[in-house]
Amino acid sequence: MLTFHKVQLIAKRFTKRYIYTVHIKLDVHKCVSDIAFNDKEDVRMANVTFKGNSITLLGNEVKVGDKAPDFKVLANDLSEVTLQDTKGQVRLLTSVPSLDTGVCDAETRRFNEEASSLGNVKVLTVSVDLPFAQKRWCAAAGIENVQTLSDHRDLSFGEAYGVTIQELRLLTRAVFVVDSTDTVVYVEYVSEATNHPDYEAALEAARNAK
Repeated sequence: MLTFHKVQLIAKRFTKRYIYTVHIKLDVHKCVSDIAFNDKEDVRMANVTFKGNSITLLGNEVKVGDKAPDFKVLANDLSEVTLQDTKGQVRLLTSVPSLDTGVCDAETRRFNEEASSLGNVKVLTVSVDLPFAQKRWCAAAGIENVQTLSDHRDLSFGEAYGVTIQELRLLTRAVFVVDSTDTVVYVEYVSEATNHPDYEAALEAARNAK
């Protein structure tokens, strides 16, 4: 038989569970609303295509003269890498859809070859390939002068530099040159993501950056 005291305990437990459930539902609703609101701010239709199809890019477009946004990506050994890790150096940053594709492979090999002639320029290539896959690819391709970095975990670089392809969860092809004061001095969002970037323009900008 239920005593009055037991009824009180059951009532209290039920009330706590009900309130807790309501709070969770309210928090989830608020979270979803905030995400939807933020997405509306950060989503942009760009003049960029992927295999001829229009794509939507997430994040803010970076322009010459901007302060370079920081980011947090993973190295091949899973350690975290940020822009500030190379503070005081000129950096040539490239984003590519995947190192396991012909154009991305050729592009990264080209910048690897050119890097030795760029002096104190740090060349970083970012994709959403897993760090393990990047490590295997670098070993097979003999890449020594370009550091490949994975944005698979957080899409931090993709959103900071406006290169995340919403429809594919890949990074579009782009090149940025950041000088030693963290100022962006060169930008190219390649208009067709499966095409090569303007190598000569990017290399010249890197050589001229201070």
